[in-house]
Amino acid sequence: MAEKLKVTLVKSPIGAVPKHRKTVEALGLTKLQKTVELPDNEAVRGMIWQVKHLVKVEEV
Repeated sequence: MAEKLKVTLVKSPIGAVPKHRKTVEALGLTKLQKTVELPDNEAVRGMIWQVKHLVKVEEV
């Protein structure tokens, strides 16, 4: 596992399930193409797995 993950919002969560919208917001993603660096742990990976159709992930 990498030490950090670079997560980018590539698709709008407007039409998504409300739970997915909250997950995107909890990841710190507020606008399209915004990128955040998050620690690589099981909690973050679980959140990313839930919204994998909306985000792009890179290991740093």
